[in-house]
Order: sequence, then structure tokens, then C-alpha cells
Amino acid sequence: MRRTIIGRQSFTGRGALSNPPGRFDRQQLATVDDGWYMEESPESIDTTLEPEAARELISTNDSPDIPFEQSINPYRGCEHACIYCYARPSHAYMGLSPGLDFETRLFYKADAAKVLETQLARPGYVCKPITLGANTDPYQPVERRMRVTRSILEVLARTRHPVTVITKSALVLRDLDLLGELARLGLTSVALSITTQDNELKRLMEPRAASPQARLRTLAALHEAAVPCGVLVAPVIPALTDHELEAILAAAAQAGAQWAGYVLLRLPYEIKDLFREWLAEHFPQRASHIMSLIREMRGGRDNDPHFGSRMRGTGPYAQLLRERFRIACQRLKLRTRSGEPLQTSQFTPPTPTGSQLRLGL
Repeated sequence: MRRTIIGRQSFTGRGALSNPPGRFDRQQLATVDDGWYMEESPESIDTTLEPEAARELISTNDSPDIPFEQSINPYRGCEHACIYCYARPSHAYMGLSPGLDFETRLFYKADAAKVLETQLARPGYVCKPITLGANTDPYQPVERRMRVTRSILEVLARTRHPVTVITKSALVLRDLDLLGELARLGLTSVALSITTQDNELKRLMEPRAASPQARLRTLAALHEAAVPCGVLVAPVIPALTDHELEAILAAAAQAGAQWAGYVLLRLPYEIKDLFREWLAEHFPQRASHIMSLIREMRGGRDNDPHFGSRMRGTGPYAQLLRERFRIACQRLKLRTRSGEPLQTSQFTPPTPTGSQLRLGL
């Protein structure tokens, strides 16, 4: 892959302001003004989409602070362009930048449904709930035409495989037929991630994600369709969004959310520099205070990678957030867990095209 050199600049509909090298880049590139004619920088950057051949579709993890063991990410990169996204560093594995490349150079899992069927049909496969949206949003804008997530859900519904969905998009309602069918069998739940109810802040922080109001309407529609749903206040950013915690929980509960969770802002790898750059551009008067509070909750560093503390932080400020969340959920009658584990006993392995039929002996 070839990374494009882009100097610091604000682009329409994009979150990052630059395209820094990934941590695996050995070659450092920089723009130089040599006095010759230079074309004017565009105001926007088009999205490109390429297929990514996948031998495996299901990823596994054994992290003790993540409530799932299996996940599928239909896309690599995300057009929602959330500046804080912890998945940004994954673009470095493609030789691309976690900055603007992550938002504009996307990859989709080619033949996702076929690859998934092959994995599910293996004799040694053990059925455990699969999460869609663990890294990048399965319902980001390109899904409207690519329908990769839809094809995955069709396989899971056909095989009666449990699945949870995490998204910021109202597009999830397009698949209400499949989700409703899975819900009736006790095989699905959906979480809407809401960071802020301030539309202007959303525009700066999550440029191409659905509006807060659209996400709340989506929760209401899921509730009306009897699809178990909840809200994730994620990430909580001190001195920027943390004051909205109770209001977001209340609005979600009113819309029909049955459970809630929250995650403190995480700044691993290159994200810390991208986030600092973004703060300096959009909130210069608050930038140092925000970063000071983050470091206070991260043991004096920009990021704490340790299990048990990385999701919620440590120290007095983090403890206050935990108490505020607990009290609000108690008052609003929101569970702090998604409920009973999804059933796995109904799973029926598929028989991929061209494979030998099962004898059932």
C-alpha cells in the first residue's frame, strides 16, 4: 500500500486532521515547499473501497474485560471518521495511516457469507455468540450498497447462531426482518453507541455517524420491534462529554433501552497524537485540561493498556464516573448487563455448497 502525504488540514466530513505514519512505517515522508507551483488542497477527500480476501471471518479474543469471545468485522477502516476510534491503529497493518487513510481508504471482506459458512460448518466449531461491530461499525455508510453485514446476518439467521450488534447507525433498521426473527428465538441484542446529544460536537467528533436524535429513534424502533437493545455511552471524554452521562442514559431509557454501559476514552498508539491535534484545532482553550484529566485517570499517562482499568480508568475522577453511572442506571431502572446470555443450543451448522452432506449418524 502507498500512504498519501497530507499535511494538517480540516476536510469536509472527516475527523482526523492529518495522515501520520503508522507505527510499522520504516520510511518517513514529509511535504516540502520548494517554491514551485503547488495545487490547492481539496476541501474534501473521496472514499475508496477495495476487497480484502479473508480466509477466516471470525476473530477470537480472551480479554477478561471484553464481554464476548468471538467477533466479525465486515470492514477495515470506518467512514464514520470518529476521531477517538481505538481501531484506527489497525490500518498500520495495511501500510496505511491511522489518520485520514483510516476514514477514506476502506476494505470490505470479500465473499464474507461464503467464508463464514465454511467456518461454521467445520466439525470442531463451537457455537458462541458473535459480536458485529467490535472494531469498525458494521453499518457505516458503505454498507448501504455493499450489504456485507446483511449477508453475514442472513447466514447467522439461517443457522440460528446468536449475534450481538454494536453500531452508531440507523441503517441497522434495514435489517429489522432478520434481527426480529433472531430476537424471537432469543438469539440477538443490539447496542447503540451514543457519545453526545450535542449535534455540533457530534459533527466535529463523529462526522459521518448518525445524529444523536436518529440513534435514539433507532432505539425506539428496535424496542417497538421487540429486539433487545441497550445504549453504550462510549467513549466518555472528561471535560468534554462527561457532563452528558446522565442525560444520555435518561434519553436512551425513555426510547426503550433496557441496559447500559460506558467506556472511558482510550488513546492507544497513534490515537493520542491524532486526538491532541484535534483538540488543539477545535477546543484549544480546554485541550490541556482535558488531557490532564485523562492522564489523571490513566496513571499519569495518555493511555493505560492494562486489563481491568483500561475501560474505566483509576483515581477519584474515574470513581466519580462509576458512581454517577451506577446511580443513574439504578434510578432509570437500566440493567448494567445486557441480560441473559444468548442461546447457543439452537445452532444448526450449515452445509456449504459443494460440501459432502451430513449423514446424521
